[in-house]
Amino acid sequence: MNSAHPSPHNGIALTDSTSLSTGRLLAEPDCAKKDGTVCSGVWHLTHQGWLARVSDGITAHGAKIVLIVVVALITRFLLHRGIRRLTRMTSQTTVPVALQPLKERAAVRLAASGLLSARRQQRAETIGSVLRSTASFIVFMVAFVLVLGELGLDLSPIIASAGVAGIAVGFGAQNLVKDFLAGMFMILEDQYGVGDQIDIGAATGVVEAVGLRTTRLRDTGGTVWYVRNGEVLRVGNLSQGYGLLTLDIQVAYTADIDRAGKVMLETAQALQQEDQWRSDFLGDPELLGVQSLGPDAVVLRLTAKTENGRQDAIARAMRSRLKVQLAAEEIPLA
Repeated sequence: MNSAHPSPHNGIALTDSTSLSTGRLLAEPDCAKKDGTVCSGVWHLTHQGWLARVSDGITAHGAKIVLIVVVALITRFLLHRGIRRLTRMTSQTTVPVALQPLKERAAVRLAASGLLSARRQQRAETIGSVLRSTASFIVFMVAFVLVLGELGLDLSPIIASAGVAGIAVGFGAQNLVKDFLAGMFMILEDQYGVGDQIDIGAATGVVEAVGLRTTRLRDTGGTVWYVRNGEVLRVGNLSQGYGLLTLDIQVAYTADIDRAGKVMLETAQALQQEDQWRSDFLGDPELLGVQSLGPDAVVLRLTAKTENGRQDAIARAMRSRLKVQLAAEEIPLA
């Protein structure tokens, strides 16, 4: 009989164990006892106590949550507007009074080197884009934490975890932060831009992309190099301002040096007057004279200020013409 009829004690234990897990879900919350409330409606539809309590919390704190979201959107809008105005002022002519001396010196350098204002505007827009993204992230993160607080969640563990995570990320991402800071200063100082030919030690080539973390450039052999901004210790920009053509010609010791120099200068001046090359010269060619004395030749040097990137093309054209002119004047080359 004991095996056929379970004891009351066992029956009570079985009843308690089965109802323990479902009692919490099926227990009617206090907010559902009031008819006409959202909590009561959700309870009668779902019979889920947690869902009814959450809906009641959202309804009770809905006004504050909406206010937080609206304030966050307005703050983001004002920050973006201020950043756009700041970048527009930076890319144009209006700068703070404290920065006027720096702006005047920069204007002199820009006028001397022939740089376009479009490059300065592009740099300002790049910085503005980064600032706007950062501002949006901070505003929305603060609004998200405030909304969680209004929903009754304990923010202490979240804040503590964020602090610990921030410290861990700070230690583990030191190189990343270094690259970002270096990239920001490169953009602010306009050290180089897309299309510039630069020498950064590890590689020399034309810049294809400039980011906050890395710079991508392609060398003369076609190899693409990705260089971390934080690892760049020095930069040689071969494209800013003007280029300088330096042409050396070796003539024999038996040649008339003055006559050879005159032929070099006249050839360069004639090339400068041609329509194809006139815009590439930024100044008149200048004959410097004897550069060095070698064991078998005398080196004559000629220079000219040119557009960036056009030095090699002009030098090739001048060499081809000089070969013909020196041969016509019977000036022997070494």
